[in-house]
Amino acid sequence: MTATHVFATLIWRRLDRPGHDAFRVRHDGERGRLEGCAIFRDESGLTSRLSYEVVCDARWHTRSAHIEGWVGDEDVCWSILHDTQQGWQFNGTLVPSVTHCIDVDLGFTPATNLLPLRRLRLAPGQQGEVPAAWFDPSTRRLQPLPQSYRRLDASRYHYRAPTVGFEAELQVGAEGLVHDYPGLWRAEP
Repeated sequence: MTATHVFATLIWRRLDRPGHDAFRVRHDGERGRLEGCAIFRDESGLTSRLSYEVVCDARWHTRSAHIEGWVGDEDVCWSILHDTQQGWQFNGTLVPSVTHCIDVDLGFTPATNLLPLRRLRLAPGQQGEVPAAWFDPSTRRLQPLPQSYRRLDASRYHYRAPTVGFEAELQVGAEGLVHDYPGLWRAEP
């Protein structure tokens, strides 16, 4: 049995509305696990508590994500599976529109930015296009999110998601986690 190593823990504070996210990432050489719990008020004013676990392979490709908790007064449980043969499934239903995606992007946490950053290993000046299967709890569906990362230097990346009209300069720690997501999230000291 391979030992699992916790190589990072972090608490983010939400900047655009009340909220926090406590997070850790573990890896055993064969599989990685991103685990966290986000507590926040969503854009409609509902208070949410969403625990999540994303499982990836040794190369940081998403294999599954499980999210459970509550949004307002509703209990929720969502399952996302990725099989390179079958494609992406959301709660057991195939989602053909995200077939070309490698990563899952959970829209309520900065945790999943780790996946493309660890996998791409960009040198300063390099850029990677990484379409993601984006899950937004307000829409409750999985949809494609074209995005790109351009590494500026040792700790800064230019991030762009054109279909949602967002781009920013992200500050990233040595472990590959976003520490400053301008206007949205900041790691607590």
